Amino acid sequence: MASKKPMGYKCCIAVVLLLLLASIAALVAVAIIQDTWATKEYTLEYGIVIDSGSSRSNVYLYEWPGEKQNETGIVTEKLNCRVAGDGISEMKVDPEKDAESWKSFQACMDKIINAIPTYKHKTTPLFLGATAGMRLLHEKDQQRSNEILASLRDYLSSLPFSFQNASIISGQEEGLYGWITVNYLMGNFLEKNLWNIYVRPAGGKTVGSMDLGGASTQIAFAIQDDLKGPDYMNVKLYGYPYRVYTHSFLCYGKNEAEKMVLDKVVQESSDPTYIMNPCYAEGFNITVKASSIYDTECTKKPKNYNPDQELFMCSFNGVEQPPVTGEFMAYAGFFFTARALLGNSTADLDQFNSTVRKFCHTHWTVLKQEKTWISDKYLKTYCYAAHYVFTLLADGYKFDKETWGNIHFEKEVKKTSIGWSLGYMLSMSNMIPSEFSSSSFAPATESVSYRGNDLPLKASGAAIIL
Repeated sequence: MASKKPMGYKCCIAVVLLLLLASIAALVAVAIIQDTWATKEYTLEYGIVIDSGSSRSNVYLYEWPGEKQNETGIVTEKLNCRVAGDGISEMKVDPEKDAESWKSFQACMDKIINAIPTYKHKTTPLFLGATAGMRLLHEKDQQRSNEILASLRDYLSSLPFSFQNASIISGQEEGLYGWITVNYLMGNFLEKNLWNIYVRPAGGKTVGSMDLGGASTQIAFAIQDDLKGPDYMNVKLYGYPYRVYTHSFLCYGKNEAEKMVLDKVVQESSDPTYIMNPCYAEGFNITVKASSIYDTECTKKPKNYNPDQELFMCSFNGVEQPPVTGEFMAYAGFFFTARALLGNSTADLDQFNSTVRKFCHTHWTVLKQEKTWISDKYLKTYCYAAHYVFTLLADGYKFDKETWGNIHFEKEVKKTSIGWSLGYMLSMSNMIPSEFSSSSFAPATESVSYRGNDLPLKASGAAIIL
């Protein structure tokens, strides 16, 4: 019996040494693999989206690492080129202006061409999405709208990229894509845990989005209640369902809403040669043509006006909306108006309102001295815009003293512009799958999945699992 103890002891020592050596070997192997992954070079992939709004077009170039598992928010904005001149809805009227517009488009596309390696040109998807300006033109003059899009398709097809489509997107799509953009950039859909595995962030919280363009405004946010109606959508991202309220108010963008306000001011004035406009800063004067107010589907010249007509008052534009909940990102016109008022500071509801009043009671010459970074073209609009933004948020979207602090006026997230264009590209390029796979290189079979009130989305291009 005494002779067996040393043998058992030696066996234990051998097993321990074997396990120790195996552990060391495993650690060395992992270190070598990680070092290989860290030093391996990955090519960059690119995508182009042209955002053709009511007042201008912007060309966005996005880039992301290829041939590896993509991280949430890894798609970044490489270039943003503003096309000089008016929006595309002004085309096909004046040939000389059209010629200038095409030159401006080409100037931006030349920058894009130079920013992408030549060998990547043919595989880079190119999209154009037209928003509220073209939606209004399509209602007014469908033939001209179709001719503009046809010319754009011919031009974009001639470029050395993989042209996908040029189309008018719906207001609901615009709102939803903006919501996807914000939450994608903030990493609210997926994140890596301690084991380097992609999981849904704890709580699955998302941020609402609010967009103020020239011809429309959009609001979108996730809700928990099973409310029904045309503005409620079931969206499935990475295998997780979201119920999103999204609505677009056509004609309630900053520029078109101003025309409706000016229409009221004009109608209430008895002398067209001397009209008091309460929405201009003190000391500001301007002469405008009537066509700048009435050449739009958003305003109509009054006919058969009846002062005794009874009016039924309801919520903003008669549209049902659930109570706003959670944090909201307010971008585009919301951001620029807030910056004109507050600079980089913040304000609660009452402070914002008092700042609006102070701004509008400041003399025009003083405003020009204080707001030197704002051109006269835009500065003259901010008294009206400030009142409008406050009214839209407080009376329209129903933000109160408790929820006002949840509004964050931002232009970018992680150095990438906030807007519908990134969410559009992610969806149309299959970069956000409806079902999540842990495989690094498995292609997605479909893009964002919609149920109930579906959007007519078509996937194209290679998919990257995020």
